[in-house]
Amino acid sequence: MSHAVARLRAERLARSNKPFIARGSRAVRCADCRVIASHCLCALKPKVQAGSGMCLIMHDTEPLKPTNTGWLIADLIEDTQAFGWQRTEVDGGLLALLEHPQWQPYIVFPGEFVASERVVHEVAPVAGKRPLFILLDATWTEARKMFRKSPYLDRFPVLSLEAEQMSRYRLRRSKRDDHFCTAEVAAMCLDLAGDTQASQALDAYLDVFSLHYLSGKRHLPLDLHDLPHQRLQAFLQ
Repeated sequence: MSHAVARLRAERLARSNKPFIARGSRAVRCADCRVIASHCLCALKPKVQAGSGMCLIMHDTEPLKPTNTGWLIADLIEDTQAFGWQRTEVDGGLLALLEHPQWQPYIVFPGEFVASERVVHEVAPVAGKRPLFILLDATWTEARKMFRKSPYLDRFPVLSLEAEQMSRYRLRRSKRDDHFCTAEVAAMCLDLAGDTQASQALDAYLDVFSLHYLSGKRHLPLDLHDLPHQRLQAFLQ
């Protein structure tokens, strides 16, 4: 596995003074999909194209968590970059990405916490540029801190999503139904940008990932012909 989140995970492990102990760590996991080996997901990774790019700014331990869904985004969206967040330093690669002329960056964050003149609710076409969605991959408390303490993001428009549906993500619970996991947010951004097929594929992939992860954790068999797998099958060609 060589995508951006996998590389960031390897870098984070190399810097660690002690091993990261995830829940369910006694189980043998597939190194590529992070699911218990008996419920491996690797053969079910969709193949889609997208005009949009993703920039994941990840809190310290996020790349290490097997439940992290930024990994799914990097599996699908070729133009995905991932950077670790630090309070006192900024990755030079991140700054270079934000300055690249092919991209129109949008920082994705709830508009209620931002000055109204920065908030947008749509992805407007910009001649010669592709949308680059900046996602703060962290818990809600951590993401708010990251947003406040990352002044290099202050000049970009804030894309505030107005999703009516409740989050279907079941691996890490939020106390608020309008808090979405990172892959759900990415799917909504892709849809706004007109990358409809990629949005639907990521949504289907998230459902199947959640199913495999929880079924493996609970030692339950999988039905590869159920509705979630049928939905995903359309994107495996």
